[in-house]
Amino acid sequence: MSDSSTLPPARLHPEAELAREALAAPLFARAVRLARWAGPGTRVEAGGDLAEEQLGAAAEALGLDGEQAAADAGGAWRVAVDAGLVEIVDEERGSVRAGADLALLTGGSPQDVLGVWLAALETVLADASAPDLGALVDAVAESDGELDLSSLDWDPEAEAAFLDGVLGNLYLLTVGEDATGDAPVPLPALAASVLIPGDMGEPSNDVLQQVSDAMMRLDDQFRLLEPIGLVAYRPVDEALMTDTDEEPAAPVDDTDVARYGMVRLTPLGLYGLRARLLEAGFTAPAVGDLADKGADVLLDGTAGYPPAAAHAETEGWLARRDALAAARELLAAARGTDAGAPLRRLRCQQALALVGPDAEPALREVLDDAELGGLARVWLAEHGARDVPPPPESMVFWLTVDTVAAQLAAEGNSEELRALVEGLAAQHSGFFATAWRVDHPATADVLEAMGRLHPDKKIAKEARKAAFKARSQQVS
Repeated sequence: MSDSSTLPPARLHPEAELAREALAAPLFARAVRLARWAGPGTRVEAGGDLAEEQLGAAAEALGLDGEQAAADAGGAWRVAVDAGLVEIVDEERGSVRAGADLALLTGGSPQDVLGVWLAALETVLADASAPDLGALVDAVAESDGELDLSSLDWDPEAEAAFLDGVLGNLYLLTVGEDATGDAPVPLPALAASVLIPGDMGEPSNDVLQQVSDAMMRLDDQFRLLEPIGLVAYRPVDEALMTDTDEEPAAPVDDTDVARYGMVRLTPLGLYGLRARLLEAGFTAPAVGDLADKGADVLLDGTAGYPPAAAHAETEGWLARRDALAAARELLAAARGTDAGAPLRRLRCQQALALVGPDAEPALREVLDDAELGGLARVWLAEHGARDVPPPPESMVFWLTVDTVAAQLAAEGNSEELRALVEGLAAQHSGFFATAWRVDHPATADVLEAMGRLHPDKKIAKEARKAAFKARSQQVS
């Protein structure tokens, strides 16, 4: 994906709700508690880490005990420093004070809280891309105290890029057209989505080993990312890793798949990844972005949205407007002969389906319009309006071409479009003899598509001949 890539729109939760989730995230909550615990007597080492002799008191302040208590307290402290919750006053003396951002958590807006959380998230993501601490200690020991990164087989940029790629795919699986709501993603599938090209056939054993290794890496990383609230994660079953000499058997059912790790983005995580994507230069829209824009921006903006997202965006847009005025604005924006016009009219038709009977006068006003008269009659008929004049044959054919052109733009050569093409050819005898004469910019393209999609060779040939006639007519 390039930096100019446009992603499907995210359906974000309200910022106030997300801010509450951020404050409740275990690691962030610990960082906040340590920032409030710190005082004039708190000392840090070079680099800002909490002095070793104070880790015990910090762990106690957090209610932590056990072997991991000191390490967990140190990690929370590092997040507090990096997120601006704690400020180092004197590096030589190692003294600290509350950071300016600490006050934002109680006196700032939800957006302020989320801004502090995003800074904390960056620290955790950096930690997740770092090498295993045990491997780091071993490497230092083997090199007589000199750290040699090459001995770790660790490339910081490659590790960060891999994790970004995995999280990017998880984002797409969350917001894309085939998104399954809150359903978690199996870890093997997520690892494979990054490592196995879509056009690859049966993966080799070497590739499968790479996927297995990536799963283990991701298992460690998601365990680190869950406490900051980015993901909800079910770790890989420890029993699968007990015998290192034996490859685990392939999962056989949903319960078995879950043992290999399951992950999903939380609503807060979706917000966080979208913020990072925007920062990286991607176009990452959110449902609601177009609510205060004109109808022209709405119709063009939702052209590439998945159906559910387009529906939600349109509902939000209509909620802010008078029904009749909105209908008139939508119809005006749907006009045009450019390549995007058919899909605009399809989105307009879908938007008008959400408008109540108050919109009827606007539809009657365009009954004689060559571009809008057909869809206006469809709307009026569906709403039980009386005295709707029948459309002339030329308008019926124009609307048919416009509809197929819109479906082509929206879905490509889909099964739904194939069924539409078959239905049109079956319902209208002599369809192609008339269709090639339709004065629509997309007539030839539509007829070519019908020839490509129709399973009956004889009818497909008729469509191609009609497309040739339409092209010849355009040239002359």
